[in-house]
Amino acid sequence: MISLSDIAAKVEAGHRLSEAEAVFLLQSSDLLAVGELAALANRRLHGDKVYFNVNRHINYTNICVNNCAFCAFRRDDGAAGGYTLSLEQVAARAKQAAAAGATEVHVVGGLHPHLPLAFYEQILRTIRESGPDLHIKAFTAVELAHFSAISGRPLEEVIGRLQAAGLQSLPGGGAEVFAERARAHLCPEKISGTRWLEVMRTVHQAGLRSNATMLFGHLETPVERIEHLARLRALQDETGGFQAFVALPFQDVGTRLDGVRGPGGVEILKTLAVARLFLDNISHIKAYWVMLGVKLAQVALAFGVNDLDGTVVEEQIGHQAGAASPQALSREGLVRMILRAGRTPVERDSLYQDLGRERSGC
Repeated sequence: MISLSDIAAKVEAGHRLSEAEAVFLLQSSDLLAVGELAALANRRLHGDKVYFNVNRHINYTNICVNNCAFCAFRRDDGAAGGYTLSLEQVAARAKQAAAAGATEVHVVGGLHPHLPLAFYEQILRTIRESGPDLHIKAFTAVELAHFSAISGRPLEEVIGRLQAAGLQSLPGGGAEVFAERARAHLCPEKISGTRWLEVMRTVHQAGLRSNATMLFGHLETPVERIEHLARLRALQDETGGFQAFVALPFQDVGTRLDGVRGPGGVEILKTLAVARLFLDNISHIKAYWVMLGVKLAQVALAFGVNDLDGTVVEEQIGHQAGAASPQALSREGLVRMILRAGRTPVERDSLYQDLGRERSGC
């Protein structure tokens, strides 16, 4: 029989939790007790430090061959509202990011049916030329698999070519939830969860670091949610390539999942806390304020979270699906959020190195 007290003893002793114990915590009605355990685990790793960076998102196209039921961002080729940024527009955004003090650009988009691999290489070269000091975090595992398919090139070659053009790390998007039962309703055209993990293994073997994500609060069960985390933990045991885990709450505006509503604050906080406790080999748990909202992201700092992402600027994917957060936060605003939560803000680079910049907030 699993009990909260037995789990607490394991956490205090630094022992790894089982999937059954994680499901028990996810279904527990004692949110504060679960949060307290996650806070303990987080303090062991990071003390009172909370990381953030100054970054900018570039969503280069919303045209996509997939038609995921949860996505309000994508458009068909030629449809109203569809767009693909020109290289000049990409360059302008990179220059703006560099001028604003950003250290990173986060580049993701839809799976365009016609753009060749050379276009994506040129995006990276354009950013490198426009902002030589910007770290380029670009393309999800889903995008890499697409590039391999449209070019007829092996994944390893695609990754190597993108690295040569300027790719330095990857975001963790496209994982959604690995359970095939839920995935069949959410994103049947997307690569499988198994393929997502295979791509990330190859990415890590190429020497690149990445994030990992989970889209939750839609059709998945608590058991499927933990199974997703377990597969991430297993790959991390093998490669060590995941830098951060990002729990993405389902946004329910403009999707085709009729009657499905996104998770409430209690469920979001509990999921983040359980992720901190279960993913003992992934250093950082991120509260992506774009999808949580600024206030809930701040509360999450008491539930095992140690990273708030960054300034973001012009994020479209979550906002198209109803995210009510602002389009950007200032560096000062992030510092203030962290200080008012009683924590120490640490401005980081994309590989979690402390940049040592002034941490005061007004």
